[in-house]
Amino acid sequence: MRTDYDHWEPISVSEAAGIFAEIPARWYIAGGWALDLYLEEQTREHGDIDILILREEQAAIYAALAKEWTLYKADQGTLSLWEEGEYLHSVGDVWVSRNEEAPFSFQIMLVEVEVDSWVYRREPCIRRPLQDISLITDQGIPYLKPEIQLLYKGGSKNIREKDERDFRKVLPFLDRQAAGWLAQALRTQFPSGHPWLDSIDTTS
Repeated sequence: MRTDYDHWEPISVSEAAGIFAEIPARWYIAGGWALDLYLEEQTREHGDIDILILREEQAAIYAALAKEWTLYKADQGTLSLWEEGEYLHSVGDVWVSRNEEAPFSFQIMLVEVEVDSWVYRREPCIRRPLQDISLITDQGIPYLKPEIQLLYKGGSKNIREKDERDFRKVLPFLDRQAAGWLAQALRTQFPSGHPWLDSIDTTS
């Protein structure tokens, strides 16, 4: 079991794309990098890089990556090896490194899908057709739409300072439909209110 949680040397977006483009499964750049791809500029340093995949396609991902990478299940604050043939029913994150001593290179986020719709795990009534969760850069790299990525950030139990900064940077560039969807999703998850709603309502 590894405990060096801060031992990161993340690969670049282009390196991640080169790895995942060869795998017969759907994937999307997520996290802070997804927002920077939307803004078409790097707005801050990124301590890691997240790739979102569909839980139902995890076998193809594992088969392709396990040849050259070591994969760890990140669950309840611990890291343990993802073993060959093991199906991850509930684990949401996998950390990946070259070997058991190497720094972590990227993180995989597994998401639920039902009837061709992405399902938001924290509030499963929030969903969206799979064909409507991503955008593609001019270089052909798929990434998570900003309103969905901001929901992941704003929907966390603890909104980090970098999440707040990301929200403030991206909000002015959301169109009315995206901002409205984010506001409705936050209201659904937090019926008693959310600190971002006033800003969204004012902007949109």
